[in-house]
Amino acid sequence: MDETEARLHRAKVWGGARRTLWHSPVGGTVGERLRELAGWAGAAEDDGGPVDMYGDGPVERLEQRVAEELGFPAAVFFPTGTMAQQVALRCWAGRTGNPVVALHPLAHPEVHEGGALTAVSGLRTVHPADGPRLPTAQEVREHPEPFGTLMLELPLRDAGFVLPTWDELVEVVEAARERDAVVHVDGARLWECAPHFGRGLREIAGLADSVYVSFYKSLGGLSGAALAGPEDVMEEARVWRHRYGGQVFQQYPAAVSALRGLDRELPRLPSYVAHARVVAAGLRAGFEEAGVPWFRVHPEEPHTHQFQVWLPYAPDVLTAAGLALTEATGTALFRRWGGPGAGGPPGVAVTEVTVGEPGLTWTETDVRDAVREFLTHLARPAD
Repeated sequence: MDETEARLHRAKVWGGARRTLWHSPVGGTVGERLRELAGWAGAAEDDGGPVDMYGDGPVERLEQRVAEELGFPAAVFFPTGTMAQQVALRCWAGRTGNPVVALHPLAHPEVHEGGALTAVSGLRTVHPADGPRLPTAQEVREHPEPFGTLMLELPLRDAGFVLPTWDELVEVVEAARERDAVVHVDGARLWECAPHFGRGLREIAGLADSVYVSFYKSLGGLSGAALAGPEDVMEEARVWRHRYGGQVFQQYPAAVSALRGLDRELPRLPSYVAHARVVAAGLRAGFEEAGVPWFRVHPEEPHTHQFQVWLPYAPDVLTAAGLALTEATGTALFRRWGGPGAGGPPGVAVTEVTVGEPGLTWTETDVRDAVREFLTHLARPAD
């Protein structure tokens, strides 16, 4: 079958799994997703309120909710996180007079946005660190070139959803301030960082001058993002949102799904983070018991409810094994596998594991059993 047919087949198999660690954001049918959303909105006394027009109604309520959750004076809804960050960094460049943004080479704008910061916004990037971790305070202080904004992705997804310690984060922010730079946080997954830091969202976000958050990555929303920060910066952000084509006529399905996520998923995220450690321990034990000669669960103790697993096989072999496991048993343990990315060893494939509500029922023994069954579907390791 061609790739389109293969993708549809995978979606059908994994979407029909009886047991899984998490619900895919693209799972289910259109009717199922819309009925679920309508049921939540319809339970409110006002039937969810009137629909929006150019950012009022549920979009405005969502902006107010995000500003309150993060402790900022204002927030602005965006249809995409890419647009939100473009606008944030452009606004700060205008205020600092410096178009240089310091960020990690594995940060989302560098890896997943097609060079948009330069091509669209005229900004330039520098990298104070390149290891699979956030930069240290010393690296920020000693970077040889001036920069106007330090952007920190929390957690750093492509390095394994890793986070610094709280003290390290505070020191990095202080180092940026010493250089008269502002700090912007790519907080697409900030919602689940609180357990690792042992701090509330307001205290974490309060270290930064502005924060971007996503609504679909952890909260189960349909789409959309928000940028939070000072009132004057958010007013300018609204102007740039319109210029970038983000002033959409109606966005109430995305806004309502985000509000639902804040009500339902946000309070549950700490339990997902805690259980991710149980799942990671089960994976390690399962590979060890099976005598797998080399593997990696990274980080060994997950910093959030997401982490990586590395195995020395070709990605297509591992993806096929995961699919075969689901077809044979109804259990979805691993899904798509890919290459190791920048700096990874050759001959190794990586997958991302997410623990959500359905994963809370898995014991460490359940995970070990699923690993053992998964390995029966594998071909020989890649050379």
